[in-house]
Amino acid sequence: MQDAVEEFTKVESIFIRERNCLLLRADFSPIFTDYYLHLMDIGERHPENLDSPLKDLLAILTLHLTARPWAETIAWTANLRAPRVNFFATGSPTHEYITGRLFTKDVREPDRNFLYSQTTQAGMEPRRSTIEVPDANPLKWIEHFYDQSEQRPGKAFHLHDDTYALVTAQPDFDEEWFEGLDGDTVSKITEVELTKALENRKFKFSCGCSLERIIPTLGAWKDKPEELFGDQKEIKVQCPRCAKTYQISRDSLEE
Repeated sequence: MQDAVEEFTKVESIFIRERNCLLLRADFSPIFTDYYLHLMDIGERHPENLDSPLKDLLAILTLHLTARPWAETIAWTANLRAPRVNFFATGSPTHEYITGRLFTKDVREPDRNFLYSQTTQAGMEPRRSTIEVPDANPLKWIEHFYDQSEQRPGKAFHLHDDTYALVTAQPDFDEEWFEGLDGDTVSKITEVELTKALENRKFKFSCGCSLERIIPTLGAWKDKPEELFGDQKEIKVQCPRCAKTYQISRDSLEE
């Protein structure tokens, strides 16, 4: 009998001693299972050429979040020319969530492909960066992101099934070893290298949105509901983070 899927994805953070690199890796089966259940719930089904990159993006951002301080919330948006689509993902280790969606309608066509990153932390101004990316492969986006935004090398790998890994360079890292990394080498790191387990973090595919959280975002229309509702008693509002749809009535907005 097949083992039950865990509720959370557990991300391992492992220091590779003699290489001065950090390995982040995880089996994303729990996150991907909840992701597909969410798509069923909202009545969406993505074509393969969009579904796989979104899953890759969710996985890579989760690994990156594990390499960052606990208190950070990070959101990534990739605006692509072909296909004309926005990939969005956001997550927080503090709240143990990762979520994301596609935007396929009314997407601005850029002259190049861009990855936009925003990092927020309580009491601090958001940090934003914009990275030009060459194609629709999130595994390559992270390399450009680390080179330009993190100011150090990083490489991501889809190892097998739903297992992904991210290797990031630390000061005085072994450059020749790092440049030669491939999926086979990364999958065997803990077997052949001297390593030290640092910490584990848990993540679940979850947005946390609710009708109570969506309604305050419409506060600007509270005194002019006719502009929002027109002749309708109710409207549909979509969560910008996960695409779940909520029915909003005039009465609920006034309350």
